Amino acid sequence: MYGQYKTIDEANRAVIDKVVSSSPFLVDVVPAKSVIEELNGKVILHAGPPIKWENMTSPMQGSCVGATLFEGWANDADEARKMLENGEIEFIPCHHVNAVGPMGGITSGSMPVLVVENRDGGNRAYCTMNEGIGAVLRFGAYSDDVINRLKWFRDILGPTIAKALKVKGDGLNVNVAMAKAITMGDEFHQRNIAGSLIFLKDITPYILQTDVNEKDKLDVIQFLADTDQFFLNIAMATGKVVMDTARQIQHGTVVTAMCRNGYEFGIRIAGMGDEWFTAPVNTPQGLFFTGYDQDMACPDMGDSAITETFGVGGFAMIAAPGVTRFVGAGGMDDAVTTSNEMMEICIDHNPNFSIPTWDFQGATLGIDARKVVETGIEPIINTGIAHKEAGVGQIGAGTVRAPLACFEKAIEAYAVKLGLIDPQ
Repeated sequence: MYGQYKTIDEANRAVIDKVVSSSPFLVDVVPAKSVIEELNGKVILHAGPPIKWENMTSPMQGSCVGATLFEGWANDADEARKMLENGEIEFIPCHHVNAVGPMGGITSGSMPVLVVENRDGGNRAYCTMNEGIGAVLRFGAYSDDVINRLKWFRDILGPTIAKALKVKGDGLNVNVAMAKAITMGDEFHQRNIAGSLIFLKDITPYILQTDVNEKDKLDVIQFLADTDQFFLNIAMATGKVVMDTARQIQHGTVVTAMCRNGYEFGIRIAGMGDEWFTAPVNTPQGLFFTGYDQDMACPDMGDSAITETFGVGGFAMIAAPGVTRFVGAGGMDDAVTTSNEMMEICIDHNPNFSIPTWDFQGATLGIDARKVVETGIEPIINTGIAHKEAGVGQIGAGTVRAPLACFEKAIEAYAVKLGLIDPQ
């Protein structure tokens, strides 16, 4: 019934053991189409479970326009929208091709992607690089500045980091970087300052040894120094590659993906493989920048909830008390309460990521969909809040809950698969 495992608990333990034994390394930065075959054509990847153009939020549609312009498929925004509306461009979820993407998650073939390899499992995962703050593609902006930044990523930033990684030779150990950063106040979703600085420290000596011209070296180093959230995308690719390795078990109730597209929230569990279980998405609640309010907030979107699936992000709020106020989640006591509550729906602690402010317990490990349904405790995600109109960008930060219905559907489907209940 449970494959080689006698019980669901035994299968779940095998899944989380895969997570603990993972060995993720950042090994390269390459054009997306060179590693994702589906992108060799007029194809765009997006965040979340499958979605149609007409159901996309305004920011996600804006990101699609930007990608279409960046790829040169259209001459202007109007032509790009017509192509997208007429179905001339295909949409595929990032998760279907070993990738993840922040906010809209929009990824096209010429965009450079970070390549993280799990040397324990032999698989790889991909994520675009963080654009920084302000008017950026992931929030739906597609101005000339946005497109020019993407071209600089393609022509300078991506190739420079790739050359630096080749100089190093054996990649950067992401587990080591995350183990350091979590003790320095990062939780890897809303706060990545320590991780980004560690990456800058680790990569700079190798950048200096490349044959890249001096101005481009300086520009790359300056961009990395200025971009506090750069490590987020590394953490996302890491969460993806690790959870994809773990879900090879194909038994049990451990959640292996959580993501959202502004229309639906979707989850996968180990025992149901590639099947998505979805429910209408919620809208984040939090604190807003001056001049913005809750009524302007876009519904929740992005693949960045892979961090919470991996046991960090909102689940590790206790590791980052500095971010608790930023997302409107209260103070230190509230951070402790949040992580303790999330532990009620998880199986164990991850010894790879010890948290000093949690009495050196490891980060949460293994969301059990059964426990979510039994307790009614919905997983918490801390997230940036996008304006509901394309191009405005981030207007605040907050938290959002994964809808309980996703987990109920997953458990019911797994029970049917196991023959424990009759299909309806």
